[in-house]
Amino acid sequence: MSRIGERFRMLRERGEGALIGYLTLGDPTPEASEALARALAEQVDVLELGIPFSDPIADGKTIQAATDRALRAGTTPEHCFAIAEALRASGVEIPLVFMTYYNIVLQYGEERFVERCRRIGVDGLLVTDLPVEEAGHLHGICRRHGVDMIFLIAPTTPEERARRIIRRASGFLYLVSLLGTTGARDRVSALTLEKTRWAKGLTGGLPLAVGFGISKPEHVRRVLEAGADGVVVGSAFVKLVEEHGENAAPHLSRLAEELKRATVLDVRLAKAERKGL
Repeated sequence: MSRIGERFRMLRERGEGALIGYLTLGDPTPEASEALARALAEQVDVLELGIPFSDPIADGKTIQAATDRALRAGTTPEHCFAIAEALRASGVEIPLVFMTYYNIVLQYGEERFVERCRRIGVDGLLVTDLPVEEAGHLHGICRRHGVDMIFLIAPTTPEERARRIIRRASGFLYLVSLLGTTGARDRVSALTLEKTRWAKGLTGGLPLAVGFGISKPEHVRRVLEAGADGVVVGSAFVKLVEEHGENAAPHLSRLAEELKRATVLDVRLAKAERKGL
């Protein structure tokens, strides 16, 4: 079992959902980014690290702005590998996932990129603009090196295609909870809860994580109650970096701690008991 799979298994046994926290690497600078990522890693269950790309089509304005700051600071994929390696060297043991776009992987070299991930301790790879139909070669490389390849499904994904994606995915399945790009929202929509229940019915033993728009403890609780195994929180953390820069560490820790408390599943169990389940 991969480090990601083991983490979800452990959390399930403890009666908790997974809190997956995202930061854009290199924001506000590569040097500051390492310290911020280390602070967030102390509170979350999985750390998703964004490698900045010049055309982040899946991201909303908050993460686009973070990407722009990172690129202006000179952040390269080499900086990102170095930060991940430094996190491991400093004692960070939770799963690490790289989130990026395919051009970054292609230009670096698929085999070289994945092998480097394995060597420095990056456990999963999410390439947001690479559809499953075109991911066969990279998927094979990831399997060979023991790196989980994480795929997205959307609210509009047909069930047949969702099942095809699930057969290829490992680590966890990432459900995009709404139509549009990343970004914090005020509330969890009925569509998000409906699609969470739908996706959970398809995944079998593969953990389901729900992201896009989740930023508050009540969001976390509602999504877990709907059946998700974890939540992905990105823009809310990235916004704190925008506001506080290299001094964002205590703010990241405080928000992550609040969100993590909401992942304790006694809320879900109590609801099930009230329904007689």
